[in-house]
Formats: sequence, C-alpha cells, structure tokens
Amino acid sequence: MTKSDISKIKHLLSKPKQIAIIPHKNPDGDALGSTLALYHYLKLSDHKAFVISPNDYPMFLKWLPGEKQIISHETETAIANDLITDADVIFTLDFNALHRAGDIGPVISEANGLKILIDHHQQPDIASFGFGVSDVKMSSTCEMIYDFIVQSGHSNLMNIDIATCLYTGLMTDTGSFRFPSTTASVHKIVAHLKELGLQHAKIHENIYDNSTEGRLKFMGNAFLNRMTVLPEFKTAVMAIPKSDIYKFELKTGDTEGLVNYLLSIEGIKFAAILIDREEERKWSFRSKGNFDVNIFARTHFEGGGHANAAGGSSSKSLDETLNDFKTIIENYKSQLTQLK
Repeated sequence: MTKSDISKIKHLLSKPKQIAIIPHKNPDGDALGSTLALYHYLKLSDHKAFVISPNDYPMFLKWLPGEKQIISHETETAIANDLITDADVIFTLDFNALHRAGDIGPVISEANGLKILIDHHQQPDIASFGFGVSDVKMSSTCEMIYDFIVQSGHSNLMNIDIATCLYTGLMTDTGSFRFPSTTASVHKIVAHLKELGLQHAKIHENIYDNSTEGRLKFMGNAFLNRMTVLPEFKTAVMAIPKSDIYKFELKTGDTEGLVNYLLSIEGIKFAAILIDREEERKWSFRSKGNFDVNIFARTHFEGGGHANAAGGSSSKSLDETLNDFKTIIENYKSQLTQLK
C-alpha cells in the first residue's frame, strides 16, 4: 500500500464510525486473519466494528482471537444485512469482485456506506468500490493490513491478538513461507510479530495438526483412486465426487491444501483438484514457474487468483468438467513441457 493509500484510509477513519469488515465466501487463513486483525485494530481505535462472514469456515481457524464475535451471513442473515446497511464504512478484504462474497455481494453493492477494497489478487473490479487498493506484489492481505497499521503511525496498538491474526494469514498464503511471494519484507514483519510475543509454533499446530481419522482415510482414497498423473503435460489432476465427501464425513476445510500434494510430485509443474460441491464443481489450481494459473482459470473456468495459485468453477457435471480440462490442456502442452 502506498503512503497516499494509507493517508486516504487514515483520514476516513479519523472519527469513530460504524464499520463492517467482510472476507470472501469460504474464507481462508488470510481472509479471516486480515479481517480479525483489522477488527481488533479498529476496536482499539474507538470504532464500532463487526466482522461478517458470508458463510462458515474451517474448524482449524475457529481458535483465532475474536473469532467468536464473527457474524455469519449464512445463519444470521437479517442481523448481518442490517449491520452492512447501517455501516458508515465497509471494508472488503482478500477479494476484489463482489460475486466472490456469494449471497452477501448484492447487499454490499446496495449499501450506502463507503466501500474500501484491500486485496492482493489480479484484475480487481474497482468500479464496485468507493476506494480500492489491490496490490498483487503483496504476499497476502495480512501483509497489507500490517503495513496499514504501522504506516498509520499506530505500531503501539499492535498487540498479541493482532499479531496472531496477521501471522496466520502471512503463513497460510505463503505456503509456510515457501512460495515466491515470500519477500524479505514478509520475514521482517514476522520478526516484529515475534518481538511482540507471537507463539508461532502454536499457530502451526492449531492449523495443521488437527486431522480427523476420516480426513486421513479420505486423503488415502483420493491419492489411490482419484488422482491422475499426466507426465506428458507435467500435470496432475484429482477429481473428488460428492460420494467421497459423504462417505468420509468431510467438514469445511478438510480438502484444504490437498492440491499442494499433487504439486509435490517430482516433475509436476501444474496441479489441479476438482471437487463436486452441491451447487457447482470447484477447481483449485497450483503451478510452478511461469505457468500462469490465474489466466488459465479466468480463461476456462470462471475463476482467477494469483499467477501460481487460483480457483475456478463449472456448472457442468464432474465428469464433463474433468473431460473439458483434459481437452483444454492439450492446447498448453508446449508451454507445460518447456517448464524446468
């Protein structure tokens, strides 16, 4: 975020306001980490702030400081709608187009409050927001929230709750600091958070050491029966039918990170997982090198994200969508096989 961006937002918040803070649908570690970090900061700055999530989120994030205060639009629709309608300012974090917020998107669109976008994904729909910052150079939205707090001159308000929320987003969106987006600035932020007393080992434990027996059995079945490796395309793809979700009693978040296992296969540069959800088929794409899955997802599967991590969807059946994928990658064979 530039000094000009921060100055504008700081001016808007110079007097106490009622503020709604909203992550994207199916919020992940960065979405919840950034919204809760901003929530704690705004509360310390005498604002009346509320975090409103479009729907439920993984159990492994339900320990975050302030999580119990989150209002779910899915289960508390009327309350959530009123808070958005009455808000002076609406922060939308970690998404840059209102359809990414699901059913809450039209409510945000019709609200009169000033809509402020803070995000790090490509191709933002700036016209939907009164003021927007979408910086693809940032590792995460949590990095942007950290910069906003510090450069606003409020480092003194940074406490252990804010630090914990910020670290969660930084760590999860950088793949535990493995992805190319992990810059020197990211490590400097983590060093500062550690100086504040951050217990990073506990955060990793809360997020990653919580698998159920059913989830482990599901993963074994997925690798054995649902994975296809296409070495001629340096690609691995996995398609999860709805029956597996029911059989292994999967909960929200149980498929999180599964696509990264495919990308860990020797020689694989492009990984994709397709999951049969109730209303549509959902894709997760990951890549190595300069194969841009953001462009791939936007071009073929109504999605987008980052160059090496993106998502998409399809209204077709699981089998039809998977067959479409296998046909489409024929057009990328030359590009994929040239990747080192």
